[in-house]
Amino acid sequence: MSESAQTALAPRLQIFPLPGAGSKVVALIGLAVVVALLAGMWLWGKQPEYRVLFSNVNDRDGGDIIGVLTQMNVPYQFTEGGGAILVPADKVHEARLKLAAQGLPKGGGVGFELMENQKLGISQFLEQVNYQRALEGELARSMQAISAVQSARVHIAFVKQSVFVRDEQKPSASVMLNLYPGRTLDASQVSAITHLVSSSVPELSPKNVTVLDQDGNLLSEKQDKPNGLNLDPGQLQYVQHYESGIARRIEAILFPIVGKDNVHAEVTADIDFSHMEQAAETYKPNQKPADAAIRSQQISESSNAGNAAAGVPGALTNQPPAPATAQLNQQGGATGAGGNAASNTRKDATTNYEVDKTIQYTQKPMGGVKRLSAAVVVNYKKVVDKKGVASFVPLTAAEKSQIESLVKEAMGFTQARGDTLNVTNTRFTMPEVEKLPEVPVWRQPENISLASDAGKYLLMAAITLYAFLAFIRPLLKKASRTVKTLTEETSPAAGEGGINPATGTLSLPHQPSPLSADEKLQAARLTARQDPRAVANVVKNWVDGQ
Repeated sequence: MSESAQTALAPRLQIFPLPGAGSKVVALIGLAVVVALLAGMWLWGKQPEYRVLFSNVNDRDGGDIIGVLTQMNVPYQFTEGGGAILVPADKVHEARLKLAAQGLPKGGGVGFELMENQKLGISQFLEQVNYQRALEGELARSMQAISAVQSARVHIAFVKQSVFVRDEQKPSASVMLNLYPGRTLDASQVSAITHLVSSSVPELSPKNVTVLDQDGNLLSEKQDKPNGLNLDPGQLQYVQHYESGIARRIEAILFPIVGKDNVHAEVTADIDFSHMEQAAETYKPNQKPADAAIRSQQISESSNAGNAAAGVPGALTNQPPAPATAQLNQQGGATGAGGNAASNTRKDATTNYEVDKTIQYTQKPMGGVKRLSAAVVVNYKKVVDKKGVASFVPLTAAEKSQIESLVKEAMGFTQARGDTLNVTNTRFTMPEVEKLPEVPVWRQPENISLASDAGKYLLMAAITLYAFLAFIRPLLKKASRTVKTLTEETSPAAGEGGINPATGTLSLPHQPSPLSADEKLQAARLTARQDPRAVANVVKNWVDGQ
C-alpha cells in the first residue's frame, strides 16, 4: 500500500460508521415497551364487570367454592365483609352450573345424599340415625327456600314403636330459624312451616311442632283461647282488604270528576265472623174443613133392633113369637102388642186432616257485612278567571248531591242495614315542597361517571402520545440520521475520495489532506483497532484488484 493510499484511507476509516446491532435492539425494546403500555391501558379500560355468584355462604362452602374457581381459572372477588363471592358477569351462569354439578354450595347441612355412601355391615341404629340426619337436612333446605329465612335447623324426636296402645307416643319436632336482618314471618308463613314438617314425618301432628327464631321468640305459640275468643290474623287481613277495596272504588269513580289528588275516602266495615246454624219447625193455624186436605177418614156404624119379652114367665113365653100384627105408627116405628119399640143405633166418624208444617234449616256464612261507614273528603273546585288567575271555590249543592249518589252506588249503600255516609267539601292543605339545593354539575352522578370514562380514555391517549414522543420519534430520527450519514460518508463527493460500500474500492481525493503523515498513520491504526473487518475488506479488494 502506498503512502498516498494510506493517507486517503485514514480519515475515511475514522469516520466510517457501519450500522451495528445495538441500535436495532434499542429500537425493538422501545417498540415493545410502547406496545406493552398500550396493551396494559386497553386491558385496564376493559375491566370485566363482576356480579354476585353466591351470597351468604358459610366459611366451609366458601372455601370449597374458591378452590373450584381457582381450578377453573375463574377470577373472583369478595364484597366487604366476605358476604358474597363475585365473578365476571360473563362467567356467572357457567360457574354456577359447574359448581352445582359438584354439589356446591352444600348449605351447611346434608340431605339424602348421605344415604348414598352407606358402608357394608352398618347397624340398624346407624341407619336410623343417618335417615334422621338426612330428613332434617332436607327439611332445612326446603325452609331456606323461603325469602325471609337465611338458615334453618330441624330437630326431630322419633319414638320407639310399642305394642301396647296405652304406651304409644307421638313424634315431635322443633325448628330453629335464622332470619335475614329486618325480615319477619307472619302467622300464615309460620303455619306453612309447621305443616311442612308435620307432613314430612309420619304421625307427627302440627301441634307437636315448635318454631322459634334466632332471638328466641316462639313463633308457633298456641293462640287457642276458651269460648272461641282467639283473634284470627286472616280475619283482620280480610277486613282491611275489604275496606281498602271499597275505598279504592269510591276514589276511582270520583277521579274523573274532581281529579286524582282532590279526593280521599276511608271506609269502616263491621264484619260478622260468627258462624250460625239454625233449624226451625213452624205450624200454621188450623184451616177450615172445606179447605183442608183429608189425611185419613174412618166411619163406624152399629144398630141393634128386637122385641121385648112380655106375659107370664113360663113355658109359653119360650115359644116362637107369632107373626107380627102391629101396625106402623105415624113416626114410622113399630108398635108391638104392648105398644113399646125395641131399637139401638150407634154411628162413629173419625176424620184426620193434614197439618201444615214448615221445617227450615239456615246456615249463615262467615264474613257477612253488618254495617258500612264511609267518609269522603273532596277538595274545592279550581276555577281560572279571564286573567288567568286560579282560585278555589266550594262545590255547589247539586254537585255535592251528585257525588253522594255516586259514592252510595259504589259502596253498596243500604239504608236498612244502617250504613252511613259523610261527604265533606273543604280546602286541602297542600304540603310545602322543600326546595332542594341544586346539585353542582361536577357532583351529579351521571356527570361523574362520564368524567371518569373520559378521564380514563384521555389518560390512555396521553400515555400513548408520551410514548410516541419520548421513545418512537427519537428512535425514528436517530435511524434516519444514521442512514443519511452512511450515505453521505460512503458516497464520494466532487473532488474528494472515498470508499465504495458496494465494491470496497477507494477513491483518492484530488486535493491533499491537511493532516500530517503521523496524524494520518495514527488515525489509520485507531480505525484498524476499532473496526478491523472493514479495513480487511478494503485491503482484500485492493489485492484482488492488483
